[in-house]
Amino acid sequence: MDRLMLQSPIGRLCIEADGAGLTRLYLPGEALPEAPSPLLEEAARQLTDYFARRRTCFSLPIHPMGTPFQQGVWRQLRAIPYGKTLSYGHVARLLGRPGAARAVGGACHANPLLILIPCHRVVGSTGALTGFGAGLAVKKALLELEGGPGSPGNYPTDPEGAPMRPDPG
Repeated sequence: MDRLMLQSPIGRLCIEADGAGLTRLYLPGEALPEAPSPLLEEAARQLTDYFARRRTCFSLPIHPMGTPFQQGVWRQLRAIPYGKTLSYGHVARLLGRPGAARAVGGACHANPLLILIPCHRVVGSTGALTGFGAGLAVKKALLELEGGPGSPGNYPTDPEGAPMRPDPG
């Protein structure tokens, strides 16, 4: 595995890749020793641009390991635009599994590429910030980075009633 460390506003991250693409983004406190590669250096550049508000999407090959359901959830999460939020229930309905909101939450919790697969953009049905692998403070900080100050409850809603953040400028 190749690894690269990156300093970010939320602490030191570690990006990991295999020959097929990125496999995991380690959060502060869980990173492994650095073993950089051109892919990881590009991932670090793109993440740095994201944190500087110069990038709203990532163009990196990814290769996260998960069940077929998790893979489907992660594909759907990558389709949520920068600065927007959807509820877990809405994501479940988009997947054709309307009763699977909790399973969507489980897939978000298992997401090995936080930020790159933006599970921070998924909120509770009332707009409340719920679970996030790096903690709710980091989830809130990422949402604020993407949409400015304020809480998710202050934004317009998606078709199912969950808050959505306005497009940045």
